[in-house]
Amino acid sequence: MRRLALLFVLPVFLTAAPAAFAQSAAPEPARMDLSATGSVSVTPDQAHVSSGVVTRADNAADALRANGQAMTRVFAELRRAGVAERDMQTRQLTVSPVYSQPGRDTNESRRITGYEARNTVTALIRDLDRTGPVIDALVNAGANQLEGVRFGYSREDEARNEARRAAVEELHARRDLYSDIGGFRIVRLLSFSESGGYRPESGLYAVSMRADSSSTPVAAGEMTIEVTVNAGWEIEG
Repeated sequence: MRRLALLFVLPVFLTAAPAAFAQSAAPEPARMDLSATGSVSVTPDQAHVSSGVVTRADNAADALRANGQAMTRVFAELRRAGVAERDMQTRQLTVSPVYSQPGRDTNESRRITGYEARNTVTALIRDLDRTGPVIDALVNAGANQLEGVRFGYSREDEARNEARRAAVEELHARRDLYSDIGGFRIVRLLSFSESGGYRPESGLYAVSMRADSSSTPVAAGEMTIEVTVNAGWEIEG
């Protein structure tokens, strides 16, 4: 008689307590977040004048042609006013249909009554004394759209770096003050960021027109360059 040997392999499952594998989450460190702003006031030394020509005609080609003729005169006047070629830039050029405006009580649908061409140029004026004469030259050349004057500062990077230094100094002063008052220790820096912009003084970007033959008066005033720094520190009591 043959004997058969049967081998049974029983699976063995090993289990471990969940706590053996779980990692205990470290507590969030105590932190302090502060912001500080540094500002520098400067006198603008350049101006950006945006103006252009709007023309209308029965068809798009005539509207664009009339606009091109007017803008040719505008560019010529800018050159005569002392604006360099590199300081002139076309900012917008569009041709669009003009629709009728039917009354509210009628069933008439809107229809195209003509076409409008719009061309806008921005001129950088590096001598602020030329701002008024340049505006006059634009109007005399046929510009019928004046979007305004935006003043700038040619050494903006230097002024912004000065505002950064003032902001960081103020930030550190506040950090040390709170640490001293609160009786805690600064462990390490956790985050740092920056934001900034301009804060023009109210009412100083005015452009007014005179009825006499003198140049258009323009007041540049002051502009303030601001930088805000934000930081967070780990603290220990």
